[in-house]
Amino acid sequence: MIAAFLPSVRRSFDSLSEQEILALAIGAEEEDARIYQAYAENLRDQYPSSAKVFDDMAEVEQTHKNMLIQMFRSRFGDRIPLIRREHVRGFYSRKPDWLVHNLPLEKIRAQAEAMEEQAGRFYAEAAKRVSDAATRQLLGDLALAEQGHEEIARTLGEKHVGQSEKDAEDETAHRQFVLTYVQPGLAGLMDGSVSTLAPIFAAAFATQDTWSTFLIGLSASVGAGISMGFTEAAHDDGKISGRGSPVKRGLASGIMTAIGGLGHALPYLIPHFWTATMLAVAVVFVELWAIAFIQNRYMETPFLRAVMQVVFGGSLVLAAGIIIGHG
Repeated sequence: MIAAFLPSVRRSFDSLSEQEILALAIGAEEEDARIYQAYAENLRDQYPSSAKVFDDMAEVEQTHKNMLIQMFRSRFGDRIPLIRREHVRGFYSRKPDWLVHNLPLEKIRAQAEAMEEQAGRFYAEAAKRVSDAATRQLLGDLALAEQGHEEIARTLGEKHVGQSEKDAEDETAHRQFVLTYVQPGLAGLMDGSVSTLAPIFAAAFATQDTWSTFLIGLSASVGAGISMGFTEAAHDDGKISGRGSPVKRGLASGIMTAIGGLGHALPYLIPHFWTATMLAVAVVFVELWAIAFIQNRYMETPFLRAVMQVVFGGSLVLAAGIIIGHG
């Protein structure tokens, strides 16, 4: 019921007075400065050069805020109305400070670029709505400044982040991505794809009942996914190992484990036994080659070695399941 009344308390941008437009701009610059400072603090330990870039961007936003406050005082006095983005319909939103702690470096850079683009559009529209010449000039100048902030960020980046530092930071970000997502996800995919082969194909050839085989495969895949997810999340909090959030690793491992098993269980939704089985076998080999590719691409395992480890080993497990099912 409360949500139904929320739109009524948000003002349209066209209804704002010049005083309120300036107050809104002051609050927006203050918030953006705080977000950039949060980005800097989040990056400081692993990416000190990029952190310095966001420190400087926060200072630029503070400068903009001070210019707006000076204009507001000259026209309307010292009392600035409290009006924020969330008070205006259709106004661009910002993520709260505490969410930036989970953003990787590339997403932070992209988010900052989007923030500046949105701010530039706001100032361009605001400049059209004011009649005071000095205020319009200030808002227009800020629109140009925000639109050119990408260039400012690039200049600051060149000042604080040389190519060698950028390469090092990109390598650190890639390594963190591998440790947090690829490694646990790959372990889950291997476990789900290989460990469920024997029970699923043993059940298939023992019963030759596609529906029963599907239920067994579904239960084995989901159960393995839950087990792997909790195991990954519980055994390492990531603080010492540097492998990142246990929740993210647990989700990556659990979801990929379930996917690995479901891939060759889903074909048994087909009522015809041999059609379902041939399709399931084809899916198995696609899964095993995908695992070998990921090992080679992200874990730098030689491709032939990955093939021998995964495809050959998986084929043995598949054969074991079929033999047991026939017996």
